[in-house]
Amino acid sequence: MNQDRIFGIDEWKIVETSLHKDNMRLAESITSIGNGHMGMRGNFEEKYSGDMHRGTYIAGVWFPDPTRVGWWKNGYPKYFGKVINATNFIGIDVLVDNEELDLYQTEVEDYYRELDMKNGILYRRFIANMAGKKTLFEVTRFVSVAKKELCLISYEATPLNYDGEITFIPYLDGDVFNEDSNYNEQFWLEIDQSISPKEGHLIMKTKENPFGTPRFTVCTSMKVEASGDCDIDIIQKDKYVGNKMIFKAKKDQPIKLYKYISVVTSRDYEETELKDKSFKVLDEAVKVGFSSLKEEHSKAWLERWEKADVEIKGDPEAQQGIRFNLFQMFSTYYGDDPRLNIGPKGFTGEKYGGATYWDTEAYALPMYLAVADQEVSRNLLLYRYNQLEGAYHNARQQGLKGALYPMVTFTGVECHNEWEITFEEIHRNGAIAYAIYNYVNYTGDKEYLPAYGIDVLVGISRFWADRVHYHKKKDVYMMHGVTGPNEYENNVNNNWYTNTMAAWTLSYTLEVIDYLNKTNQNARLNELNVTEDEKAKWNEIVQKMYYPYDEELGVFVQHDTFLDKELMTVDELSPEDRPLNKNWSWDKILRSCFIKQADVLQGIYFLNDRFTFEEKKRNFEFYEPMTVHESSLSSCIHSILAAELKMEEKAVEMYKRTARLDLDNYNHDTEDGLHITSMSGSWLSIVQGFAGMRTFNEELSFSPFIPKDWESYSFKINYRDRLIKVFVDKKDVIITLEKGEPLNLKLYGEKIELKDTCQRSL
Repeated sequence: MNQDRIFGIDEWKIVETSLHKDNMRLAESITSIGNGHMGMRGNFEEKYSGDMHRGTYIAGVWFPDPTRVGWWKNGYPKYFGKVINATNFIGIDVLVDNEELDLYQTEVEDYYRELDMKNGILYRRFIANMAGKKTLFEVTRFVSVAKKELCLISYEATPLNYDGEITFIPYLDGDVFNEDSNYNEQFWLEIDQSISPKEGHLIMKTKENPFGTPRFTVCTSMKVEASGDCDIDIIQKDKYVGNKMIFKAKKDQPIKLYKYISVVTSRDYEETELKDKSFKVLDEAVKVGFSSLKEEHSKAWLERWEKADVEIKGDPEAQQGIRFNLFQMFSTYYGDDPRLNIGPKGFTGEKYGGATYWDTEAYALPMYLAVADQEVSRNLLLYRYNQLEGAYHNARQQGLKGALYPMVTFTGVECHNEWEITFEEIHRNGAIAYAIYNYVNYTGDKEYLPAYGIDVLVGISRFWADRVHYHKKKDVYMMHGVTGPNEYENNVNNNWYTNTMAAWTLSYTLEVIDYLNKTNQNARLNELNVTEDEKAKWNEIVQKMYYPYDEELGVFVQHDTFLDKELMTVDELSPEDRPLNKNWSWDKILRSCFIKQADVLQGIYFLNDRFTFEEKKRNFEFYEPMTVHESSLSSCIHSILAAELKMEEKAVEMYKRTARLDLDNYNHDTEDGLHITSMSGSWLSIVQGFAGMRTFNEELSFSPFIPKDWESYSFKINYRDRLIKVFVDKKDVIITLEKGEPLNLKLYGEKIELKDTCQRSL
């Protein structure tokens, strides 16, 4: 596999030592930063005239871009909801004796860029040679995780061999656009602006739309501090305000500028309050000062790492990979705002619309259950509960009963407009239901079920009961015209995974109903009017669901006609074919046997305790060799199952792929933004894979091994008001109860009581 590795290996840092003009978009993606409220790609403050993608994004702020298709189909979403590029607030243009610094055109020496993941700081250093005049530049930027509405920049220039004039132009620019706009439109209107020496603001509002979705107003303000005297002119034009600050520079004497930026939105304040609120944030920040704010920010990051760090000894690449993924996930979402979810690109790009996918429930939630407070995971479930009305709307759009959760959304209403996704990839409903089970099973929070969970489960079950059809001759229930997790097959009949998750959802809903009735918590259940006839119908579907199976191979068949294809393995492909989605026609992909990501194996992963070791092994050995792993969600599932099946080399191979998917650009698409929602897969590969953690039937268990090239690894998990540390090296497994009451668990199948520390030899 060809890899595009442009950053060095460091356990806590991402380091770039040359300016990658041919790979600038990739570099920008990897050096993205965020704080859950806002973030941006790793764009430069100063001008860069080469190919790049300038992107700044604000959580929860989006626009309904009208659907653009050649042939409208009934049920199509009217718009594609998009995270939208917001005001560029990091900009600082630079001139040396009136010559503009342009990192694409200017001669640059000793270039260095560093993303310090431990402290959440982006730092750059370089020397610009402009007509023989050399200037050292040092730039530090962070978006505060301690004060979410703040971004801070320290920008310093030191003449190395001359006296002259250096000009800084810190600015705010609202004249931005989305690269993926369906109609090449801009989404923002200017409402207000001001500029005076060393401060200014822009208020931008999303333009009106015909769909009745909320409009958003964003106030971006700046205050500037500078070392030394300077002449200041103001620059003011449509959607732009700036200060032109001219300094008399002396050789070897640095000129330093601090740019304080605040970003406040109508999601949190009334529109009329925004300017005052924004400047209040800035006034308080300036009083505290850059250094103290930076220290406060670093402290908050260190507290996060104390809870969630995974420490690997002996493999710096693996160590860097897991920390990079955790850093970017926490930069995107840390559970501070229950109105938010986890976009597939976070603050790093626009692809996929930036909304909510089933990835959250299937891949991100299992990690947040263990590394964050319980409230964080509960909020992720409540996000879906609060959008249940939209799910009912989506089902009605398809002429069906019940609730169909969307593939892409900001409001609960489906806003993805590719027909094979909108109409057919309905397996997403199963992940929503499974997340409720996963949360309750892990936390023991059964109070969630009568208050919220039962509403969602009943809605989804009613959808499945209406979506299946009865085959009278075979006396089975089937589901035709679906797309499973493997998106390299569309419009198939009886996708095993979809049928399996539908039946499981019905069964689990019946189990919850029985629990609520037995515990006299059925008030909400009675309001939902679940009748005995309805329950009997659901049970009949569970008992008579059809699952494609091949007796000779002993495998669950991905869908009815999968075995009719010419079956080949990936190693029969030439390197020029990969990735298929960039080299083959869609027709050729659909007709091939090649699998984009775990499909049957996804179901075996979810319902792992229902299958024998032999069933798992046969299905893994059949499907994995045909899997091209061209979805970011693929390799972690395969790593976890391979670890369970004692295929240690394959488990490690798949871990490396998921941990370094973006750092090494495995799928040659990281320039569009990072694969945020799959980044939890590296954590899952270690904790559920190498350490063998399982929590089925409300019982915690571990079965660790250590990759042969590692010296040791360790991690911590929160589990039912306890903090547990797991350490594994070549000789021993040590499990320590760091906080909380004693706990019964299993280690290699043996029941133990964990009171303080438990140690077993490998």
